[in-house]
Amino acid sequence: MKILVLGSGAREHAIVTSLANEGEHQLIVAPGNIGMSDQAERIRLDSTQPDLVANFARTEDVDLVVIGPEAPLVAGVADAVRAKGIPVFGPSRAAAQLEGSKTFAKDIMQRAEVPTGRAQLCHDLDELVATIDEFGAPYVVKADGLASGKGVIVTSDREAAIAHSQQWLASGPLLVEEFLDGQEVSLFCLSDGDTVRAFPPAQDFKRLLDEDAGPNTGGMGAYTPVPFLNDRFGGEQAFMQQVIDEVAQPVVDTMREAGTPFQGLLYCGLIVTAAGIRVIEFNARFGDPETQVVLERLAEPLSALLLASANGTLDEHGPLELNDNAAVTVVLASEGYPESVITGRELHGLDAAAEHGARVLHAATDQGPDGESLIATGGRVLNVVATGATLQEARRGAYQALGHIELEGGQIRSDIAQIGAATQDSMLARDGALTSTEVFAAAAADQAASDIDPNPEAPATPAPKLSETPIAAATAESRGFNLNSVRHPQLDGWHHIYSGKVREVYESDDDRDALLIIASNRVSAFDHLLEPEIPAKGALLTRLSRWWFDRLDVPNHLRETAGWDAALTDDIAARAMRVAKLDMFPVECVVRGYLTGSGLKEYQASGTVCGIELPEGLNDGDRLPEPIYTPAHKAPQGEHDENISFERTVELIGEDAATALRELSLRIFAEASAIAEERGLILADTKFEFGRDPETGEITLGDEVLTSDSSRYWDAHAYADESLPLAVRLASFDKQIVRNWLTENWDGTGTPPELPEEIVEQTRARYEELFERLGV
Repeated sequence: MKILVLGSGAREHAIVTSLANEGEHQLIVAPGNIGMSDQAERIRLDSTQPDLVANFARTEDVDLVVIGPEAPLVAGVADAVRAKGIPVFGPSRAAAQLEGSKTFAKDIMQRAEVPTGRAQLCHDLDELVATIDEFGAPYVVKADGLASGKGVIVTSDREAAIAHSQQWLASGPLLVEEFLDGQEVSLFCLSDGDTVRAFPPAQDFKRLLDEDAGPNTGGMGAYTPVPFLNDRFGGEQAFMQQVIDEVAQPVVDTMREAGTPFQGLLYCGLIVTAAGIRVIEFNARFGDPETQVVLERLAEPLSALLLASANGTLDEHGPLELNDNAAVTVVLASEGYPESVITGRELHGLDAAAEHGARVLHAATDQGPDGESLIATGGRVLNVVATGATLQEARRGAYQALGHIELEGGQIRSDIAQIGAATQDSMLARDGALTSTEVFAAAAADQAASDIDPNPEAPATPAPKLSETPIAAATAESRGFNLNSVRHPQLDGWHHIYSGKVREVYESDDDRDALLIIASNRVSAFDHLLEPEIPAKGALLTRLSRWWFDRLDVPNHLRETAGWDAALTDDIAARAMRVAKLDMFPVECVVRGYLTGSGLKEYQASGTVCGIELPEGLNDGDRLPEPIYTPAHKAPQGEHDENISFERTVELIGEDAATALRELSLRIFAEASAIAEERGLILADTKFEFGRDPETGEITLGDEVLTSDSSRYWDAHAYADESLPLAVRLASFDKQIVRNWLTENWDGTGTPPELPEEIVEQTRARYEELFERLGV
């Protein structure tokens, strides 16, 4: 076939490469980029001019036009080409409004009964501010029209949301959406207006910096497959079919019935929440950078699929043929991207990277003034793509290849596919495909082989090295924790799924509804794991939780029968709880009986705690007139939880559940306070976590409960002695000793010092004292 591809980025380079590898087409690309020069004829043609493109395609006897970017679609290029009787891969201008207008997309979703979050279109700043205040944090604000992936902000910072809105309101109305908590997944679906077929799912990385920090970008990397879907949905194919049945097919049917059939690529931007799949957005074309990895999984000719979509014969094709490989792409961006991009700098080492086995896809490159060198001409410069039998192998290949490329001031993320690779390794170990030794060896090799720096001559703005964000750190509970040295034990009958600051979580091989929670002896402070560990801490906290679970009149998540721990060593059994896998509420239920800590700081500034007005004249440690319920929204991994109002809790989980959590939390706090008081202790504040039992639907107490790590206890006798210093009166039975020592002996930069033996012993004794005072 003679195929015309419109576009100039790495996405189009991936499409052209896939078509060129079929070896039987005459390819033309407009305008293309220098990386495509040996695969296709490059021409100068304004791809946003419908008649110009259509006339060229007719004159040159083009058999198929493939539209890559969004701008030609919204301009109506597909309509003009179809009017000439030429097959075109890409939706009509009317159908492309699924991407061109977020409001149009929401309307289609509502009519198609597609699961999504609520949204409000805002035309001016006053309306927008009122809406984000109504919806509450985290705030999600999107440009209604095209914005090349940069018109969206998701933030807990109200001022940042407003500043973003002021910038984008000049371009048109903005959509404020409900924040949906979960893991994002991209799924590309081919459609010919009737039939839908799906490519494999992928995950991309939108923010500039590791751990999803920094500004939003067009995408800094992507990978496929997405391992967590295997356990959640029973496999990749099952997930793909569910999205077709619940999302893509209903949308295609609704648009056809409305007279705007969708022919082309329906990009489903999804989030997998505790309640199921929800749609974030639709795009009307291949996504960038997901295309670069998804096409590596296609095991049949791409051209036949694009043509079938264009001419309405997709029903003649069954589900797409896919290989079982993994693919990872990492984006190399210019210094200053995405705000103030510095261009014109030379690139070196691309041939060496390709010889290493990676595919180097050009996004913003050109010949230098000398006609021989290669220079960067934009923000996202290159995509380096590698494949392998596993994600670990693929990401290692991508980062090793990047090690050969030099760009002064270049930026990369060092954590692309990090969590996915670690998750896949755990699954392979669980299923017997890898031993635990092989898993650890793969992780170590991934880190060592990928220790790269593409900018040796730019020390002022060095690209991050993979060793600075090791694999295990990707599963830390909050930003800043380095779990590289942590090695969770391999347990017969259990597979590891999560590492936190102080706990490890496993899933049962035999009962997918059961989890094993193991409390470690690790200690953390000021967003750092510290050395050495606190002896016996994990066992003390575990026994403390069990003791409280046994005394509280509320259902809890313990699910243990005789001999449940027979396969565990004594040390691990002492720190472990076998529990039910609950559908957890995204809310931390905090109850405060006394004014101190973060509540004191807010009170001193505003006279309130989490928006609850308190009497004037209160001081640190004062008892409140009555306990107050101050919930927090559990933030996505890597971010801090945020205090929210009860009204916001209602929006998140519904009025009945919100009311039940508040009443349960206050009741448990009262019961526990009375028990503590009998033992000469004050329970100043605590936090609870609840979920629903998936079998009974009953609200159930989960996580740890009323331990030193989740609660603040004071000695009642010392508290009553006003002659004592306040610090002594309010001394808690936890790691405050560690915090105090660090404050005095560390300036907060670099790696914190090792804890002295006496501080470790004093901390252990403080944990043990609470244990003994309660009579556990």
